[in-house]
This record gives sequence, structure tokens and C-alpha cells, in this order.
Amino acid sequence: MSNPRYLLPTPQYLHPSMQAEIITIGDEILIGQIVDTNSAWMAQQLVRIGISVKQISSIADRAEEIRNALLLASKNVDVILITGGLGPTNDDVTKVTLASYFGVGMHIDESVLHHVEHIFSRTNKPLLPQNRKQAEVLDNAEVLFNKSGTAPGMYISHQGCHYFIMPGVPTEMIYLMENEVLPRLQALPGRDALVNKSILTAGIGESFLALQLADIENSLPPHIRLAYLPAFGQVRLRLSAVGKNGDELAKELNSYTRRIKECVDEHIFSEDDVPLEAALLAFLKANKAKVCTAESCTGGHIAQMLTHIAGSSAAFEGGVVAYTNALKQQLLQVDATILERYGAVSEQTVRAMATGAKKQMKTDYAIATTGIAGPDGGTEANPVGTVWIAIAGKTKTIAKRFQFGQRRWGVIERASINAFILLFRLLREESVLCP
Repeated sequence: MSNPRYLLPTPQYLHPSMQAEIITIGDEILIGQIVDTNSAWMAQQLVRIGISVKQISSIADRAEEIRNALLLASKNVDVILITGGLGPTNDDVTKVTLASYFGVGMHIDESVLHHVEHIFSRTNKPLLPQNRKQAEVLDNAEVLFNKSGTAPGMYISHQGCHYFIMPGVPTEMIYLMENEVLPRLQALPGRDALVNKSILTAGIGESFLALQLADIENSLPPHIRLAYLPAFGQVRLRLSAVGKNGDELAKELNSYTRRIKECVDEHIFSEDDVPLEAALLAFLKANKAKVCTAESCTGGHIAQMLTHIAGSSAAFEGGVVAYTNALKQQLLQVDATILERYGAVSEQTVRAMATGAKKQMKTDYAIATTGIAGPDGGTEANPVGTVWIAIAGKTKTIAKRFQFGQRRWGVIERASINAFILLFRLLREESVLCP
């Protein structure tokens, strides 16, 4: 490999012609009472239509905070998306603050009021004065009609900046984004095309991956960037390209994707922007194979990750959480002499768990885990963080010992991801041997 590098690459940031900031308003976000899932979803939608997100801010339900956030954002971006603070109670100050910021008044929109009245009539609830306030909109705003709730969205074009104001309730925000906001943004002139391509790799560290791809990355033209997005046991590569012609950009990214595959093919699990477990299930389905789980130290987390994916029943048969030795014997047919001689946390036991699960649940593959997640229970031979993982397949059973540190949840997460990696590798091997 020419021009090797031993540090991770400095990313080359791409700047499409149109940039956005997302501002979420609500004390409940800042105190951790709720998780801001709105911003992540909105950012994904914006990127798909060629608008990059320059900043995401979460601020309190206070007029001064809202004003300052708007002043800063309006100097730096072309599009500002605001969610939250549009409710009927006194702590929802977004509309009043926006009216002051733009120097305009507010009025009752009759179509919105009729919509609110209709919703209350259906539920046989009285329409209170506070609920009528839901129909108030800024004088300089275009109403974004919210069929999913009572609070309308608003669109304001002011001094070259486009403002979209939406409720913070996720279902209402999503409705407005899909039906009102994104169509307007797509109609704005002057947008660059922004094209992304994801490649999911696993079983190789970020720095080693960067070394493997150094030549490819050095050959990228200025309008294409390669980003490394690491997580437990995996690194998602994201190729991004900015330009005027989306189709041409997609062809370029496909060309670089092929080069990356040639370089690190054994570590590539998917070319779709999906979680590792979704890629695994898709591969199982493609090979008409089914898997089951026999979990001890992971406590059902592997099964939960698989069943979280829609359509998992096509490839996942079921699972057992055999936490005690008695259940390992009863449900998985692990021989008592194995447990007595080698202990629950051993290669012999995890192999017996995997083969027993595969036999009992009549699947093509089985995942088994046993270990010590902590914080207590470690020994000199098996300290906290020790995990054995086994995969029973069509032609053989493989097992591997891991040491995952001393944080209980980290041990469970890492064990689950590494179980998927081991299964994926055996699947690829046996899909050739047993087509």
C-alpha cells in the first residue's frame, strides 16, 4: 500500500449550496425527561433532498433563548426548522416570541379554528379559550395545515431565510414534514444534489479500516467525502457527494463503492443504511435459513435486537434465556457433567448450548452466549467481562472467547454485536459450501 497513514483521516467537509439548522424547544428535552428523536429524523429527511444540517440546537421554553437561537441561526443557514412550544398552555411561548422577533401580530385562522372545533366535537369535549389559541398564527406566516393534531405549522420567508415552525409531537411533526415542509423545500431554486452511500463493515477497527482504504480516500475528488462512523464492533462508511447532477454523482459513488468492496470485501455486511442485525436477517432470508438463540449472560438482548426488526419472523425462530444451570440442562439439553467439569462459562458449555438450541428449535443456525456481565461474579479464570459465544451451523459449530471490560451494559451490547458478526461469517462461509 502506497502512502500509508497511521492516523485517522481528517474529514473533508462538503458544503451543499443550501444548509439548515434544527432548533428543538422544550425544557423536557434539556432535563432528559424525553429524548429528542425529532432532530435525527428531520436531519435524515433533509439530507435526502440535498440540504445539509449545519447545526442542531435544543433550547429552553424561554423567550430570550429562542430569540438568541434565531438570531444566530439566521446568520449561518438558509433554512431553520423549529419544533416545540406551540401548545395552549402558558409555558408554550414559541408563537409569542416569534411574533416579537419578526415584529408582527397574530390572528385566528378560521380554517384552523374549524379544524380544532371539529376535533373537540368528535371527542365531546368543551372547547376552552386556551384551545382556541391553537388557531392563532403569525400575520406574516403561511399556514401549514396539521391534519394530525390541533397546532398548525407555519412557514415564513424572511430576509432570505426560510423558517418552518412545527409542533414537537413526533407524529404531528412527521406529518407536516412529509406533506408540507419537504415539498416546499424541494421546490426552492438553487439546491445542489447531495447523494449518500452507506457501507456497513464489521469485525475491523476504524484505524485499520482507514489504513486499508488510504489509497482510495486519497484519490477522492473534492466533491466526494468518505466518513467513518464507528459503533460497537462495526464501522459504517458513508460516501457523500455534492454537485448539480444527482444521477452522475450516484454513478461516481457506485464506482468508489466497488473499489472499497474489492479492498475490504470480507468485512462488508451491507450496502444499505441499516443496523447490523437487519443486514444479518436479510442475509438469512436470502439463504432461506433460520436462526434461534440460547442466551445466558446477554439475557435475551440478542433476541430483542432481532425481533425489533420488522419481518424478523421470516428468519428468527425464537429464543431461550437459560440463565441458570438447571435451565441449561432442561431446555437446551446441556449435559450435567459438562457443567460440573468445565463450569457454566466455558467453551464446552457454550458449544453444548448452541447445538442443543439448534436441535430443540430445529433451525439451521443457533447463537449461544454465556459469561459474566458483572459487576460481580468474576474469578481469576473468568474475570468480569468474560463471554463465550458459539454459533452452531450447518456444517460445524464455532466458539470464541471474548473479554469485554467491566461495565455490565457494555458487556451485553458487545457480546450481542460480536455474536452477529460470528454468525454472519459462518453464514457467508456455509452459503458457499451449502448453497
